[in-house]
Amino acid sequence: MRARLAAVVGTVLLGAGMLVNVPAAHAADPVSEFDVTVGNTYTRGTITWHNRSVTVAGEQKSVSSSSCRGTTAFTLDASNKQLGLNYTSRTCGASETFTPFTMPADVSGGAAVVRICLDDGALPATYYSCKRYGRPSS
Repeated sequence: MRARLAAVVGTVLLGAGMLVNVPAAHAADPVSEFDVTVGNTYTRGTITWHNRSVTVAGEQKSVSSSSCRGTTAFTLDASNKQLGLNYTSRTCGASETFTPFTMPADVSGGAAVVRICLDDGALPATYYSCKRYGRPSS
C-alpha cells in the first residue's frame, strides 16, 4: 500500500514538474545571486546551477519608457567557450520580473561561468554592462 502511494505521489510530482519548463532545483543545486546595475537601471536575481544547464530568474528595471532595458545571459565552459545564450523580453519605464529561463550547459560538470548583461532590450542588443559569475564550489 505504501509503495503504491509513493508511486502515485511520485508520478503526480513528476507530472507537475513537467508542466513548467524549468528544472526542479535539487538540494545539491547551488544558487548564486547576480546584480548588474548601471545608474538607476539594473538586472538582478538568481542563477541556479544544474548538472548540464542553469536557470536564471530575476527582475530588470528601466526608468524611462523611451529607454528600455533587457537581460542577456550566456553559459560558458571552463575554456570560455559559449554553451548557451538567452534574452529576456524588454522592460520600458518599469521594474518587472522576467520569466525564468533555462540555458544549456551540456558539458561534464555543467557551466563554469554565467555572464549576465544589462542591455537595451533590442535585438541585436547593445550591452551597457556585463558581469561574470563563476559556478560556486559544492
